[in-house]
Amino acid sequence: MSIIVLGSINTDLVIRSAALPTPGETVLGGEFYQAAGGKGANQAVTAARSARESVTFLAAVGDDSFGRESLAALKRENLDCQFIKVIAGQPSGVALILVNASGQNLISVASGANWLLRPDDVHAVPIEVWQQARVFVACLESPLESVMAGLRRAKQNGMTTIVNPAPANDEIMFAVGLRLIDVFTPNESEAAQLTGLPVDSDAEVEVAGRQLQTAGCSRVIITRGERGCCVLDGDQLTHLSAHPVEAVDATAAGDVFNGALATAISEGRTLIEAARWASTAAAISVTKRGAQPSIPRREEIDRGLSIFGH
Repeated sequence: MSIIVLGSINTDLVIRSAALPTPGETVLGGEFYQAAGGKGANQAVTAARSARESVTFLAAVGDDSFGRESLAALKRENLDCQFIKVIAGQPSGVALILVNASGQNLISVASGANWLLRPDDVHAVPIEVWQQARVFVACLESPLESVMAGLRRAKQNGMTTIVNPAPANDEIMFAVGLRLIDVFTPNESEAAQLTGLPVDSDAEVEVAGRQLQTAGCSRVIITRGERGCCVLDGDQLTHLSAHPVEAVDATAAGDVFNGALATAISEGRTLIEAARWASTAAAISVTKRGAQPSIPRREEIDRGLSIFGH
């Protein structure tokens, strides 16, 4: 086992239509479908499909039909699911997602059982599981105190820690700064919210990234959608362009980036190499609809990287 993921499990209820509604507007003619999702689950499944070793997933679901379906699907992946908690009498997480013709989306989440993953659940994972893993990944769709518990356990056992601050939560900046985080991966809007700075230009993105470094994390990747990503590794700054693809659904793109990044880092790749590989995985994912149905496998990512040429 090389990776531990702590995060959310949701069922995505998706409507795809020509345009996203504005407040008070009804848009007719949409297509509905249901897909497995949740930022944590998306990251875990990406890592599982791209890694050569099993991935451990820490999460929680309710004992409803959504939870049972989610757990059954996750068990079919290259995942160790023994630390997914089933909570009686609680609904599982649900995300309502609207997607337009160009793949842009609006998402509203009812967290349900995800918000009942406790620090005690993190501490209950045997020490040997932490000792055998190399990378810990978390997003912020789980309680911050549980994420912090996971970060502490990971650092105590010499793991590389990756945090995708989505949805953005200012508290992570003040809890311990970013000292427990080795690689911090906000998108542009999250970087803007966490720093209070504009991120419209390359120069502004760099300034925001440097402020995040000052907060305690020396390695920062700010993802920028169709504009690629900005990688800050200590004093080194690299702008990676996005791969040219026709976007269908960008719902899971950030999650796929982070899951693939975890795999690449666990295998000893440099941060730039890992970001290029992760960018390829994310680019492939936006060409397909649905969250977990869009997640590529390792051979697809390798093939895509060779086709894109960088």
